[in-house]
Amino acid sequence: MRIAMVAPLAEAVPPKFYGGTERVVSWITEELVRQGHDVTLFASGDSETSAKLAACHPEGLRLLGYRDHTAGHLAMLHHVHRRAHEFDIIHFHIDLLQYPMFEDLYHKTLTTMHGRLDVPDFMPVYKTFTGMPLVSISDNQRTPMPEDSNWLATIHHGLPKENCPYYPESKGGYLAFLGRISPEKRPDRAIEMAKRSGIPLKIAAKVDKADQDYWDDVIEPMIHDPLIEYIGEINEEQKKDFLGNALALAFPIDWPEPFGLVMIEAMSAGTPVIAFRNGSVPEVIKDGVSGFVVDNMDQAVEACLKAKDLPRAGVRKHFESQFTAEVMVKKYVAAYEQLLASRGNVVDLPTAGSFTPHHGEVNGSPRPSINVAALPA
Repeated sequence: MRIAMVAPLAEAVPPKFYGGTERVVSWITEELVRQGHDVTLFASGDSETSAKLAACHPEGLRLLGYRDHTAGHLAMLHHVHRRAHEFDIIHFHIDLLQYPMFEDLYHKTLTTMHGRLDVPDFMPVYKTFTGMPLVSISDNQRTPMPEDSNWLATIHHGLPKENCPYYPESKGGYLAFLGRISPEKRPDRAIEMAKRSGIPLKIAAKVDKADQDYWDDVIEPMIHDPLIEYIGEINEEQKKDFLGNALALAFPIDWPEPFGLVMIEAMSAGTPVIAFRNGSVPEVIKDGVSGFVVDNMDQAVEACLKAKDLPRAGVRKHFESQFTAEVMVKKYVAAYEQLLASRGNVVDLPTAGSFTPHHGEVNGSPRPSINVAALPA
């Protein structure tokens, strides 16, 4: 297939620093190319890819200090629309702007929803442009959306097998907390889990300016304990040993996180995950196999003590069966094929035409009906 991948311009693909969406876009793009598809990546010019790169800005906008990325994305979408006839599928990984601009091309477009969907500011677009085919990254992520949203599939994230190599044993014997210091990530819960279980905790996390008060007032006073070690932010290479040598990953979130990449990174290394039941957690963790899903602190402490008895080979096996880049992309290709099969005799409108179809229709015909049940599990 001829596929256009449209990435955010905030960071390079893959990102040089922070950028979870851009990292996933890179994994999808590279695996599509490996599977033999003709892929064009619309992204910043400092991106690195084996696909054809359509550079839409010299560098990622965030590193250049741009606060509002709207203008850059509008210019990129203009170029994508003018070239739409070159592609069988146009796959968006940006938030909103494509909805009205590509209303005439819903029969060959889809948008992966990478963030939380309970933001009231975005609802007018979601309620108005209901024809855009959407992919959720967890079933739970769909909860706030309008009932008539055009869901194409749920496709969990996956990462390359080699990114976080398998560690057959935990040499460190510690709990790991990896990510951001923020109220919704609940590092205070991880600290309590360590103190009550007697198992050391290592915290590898950054503190954003927005969360400085939370660090100063809540977390920093809690880390002055022999069991607690604050490491700070670590890079991708350091992450391998940090996760691989851990007894378990503490994932004590207190918000409906659409998909926590760190969960599958830990499982890739063979490290079980102890996570509070919220957001995508029950969909990602196979309770008692790749970790434990808990509802309260007592259960979390008990899980810490049981983690050493979970076979790490079983954790890795669960990752390989569900959360590799290869598995993820096979599901995307199946979704592409169903979308194309549903279009019938629809002909692309000229790119210079006005965007006139009624919301929820494509070229005056009802939007595609997708058989989600027929997609791979």
